[in-house]
Amino acid sequence: MNSLLENPLAALRVVLPQNPSDSIGRDEFALYPEMRGLDQAAPIAAAVLIPVIVRPIPTILFTRRTEHLAKHSGQISFPGGRSEAADQTPVETALRETMEETGIASSFVSIAGFLPRYRTGTGFDIAPVVGVVAPGFTLTPDAAEVAEIFEVPLAFFLDPANAREGSREMAGKPRRFHVFEPSGHYIWGITAALLFDFAGLARTAHAMQTP
Repeated sequence: MNSLLENPLAALRVVLPQNPSDSIGRDEFALYPEMRGLDQAAPIAAAVLIPVIVRPIPTILFTRRTEHLAKHSGQISFPGGRSEAADQTPVETALRETMEETGIASSFVSIAGFLPRYRTGTGFDIAPVVGVVAPGFTLTPDAAEVAEIFEVPLAFFLDPANAREGSREMAGKPRRFHVFEPSGHYIWGITAALLFDFAGLARTAHAMQTP
């Protein structure tokens, strides 16, 4: 049997869909319709990589965005961004953006599966790709976009007690969202929502291999 913490690729492939979803899994506009502008009728295709790093204790890799960016400055995120014309699939987008932002080449990444697509309040249609990353890569962060790259043990997200709910006022109304705070880092918003979905499936994978 393949333990999640010993062989994350094999364990995650059991519980994750092996093809991108054809439909939106979450749509922030459904909760906050006032955020949907007339110019947001057509979503912007994007993809992120949720990078599970193969370590003696597996981790998840995150980036912290630089403070000068126009949107989401200083926030913690997964490598990713909008799709370009040359990208044929969400996997190509996620791997290209990961290489550009962190320096991790696609040759180190094995695709474990996909999470449901996520439509953001800013009009992006994000395809979350889960990738298991072999050790030996060299980080070369894009200084224009990435202020920090760090890893958090995968086991942290397997504990439901480490997920909580936060709230703040946005667009004049209170808004609730998921929050994780590993080692002093504050993860919220889209990244935390994707983590929440991923953690549920990872716990299932872990439970399947636990006597």
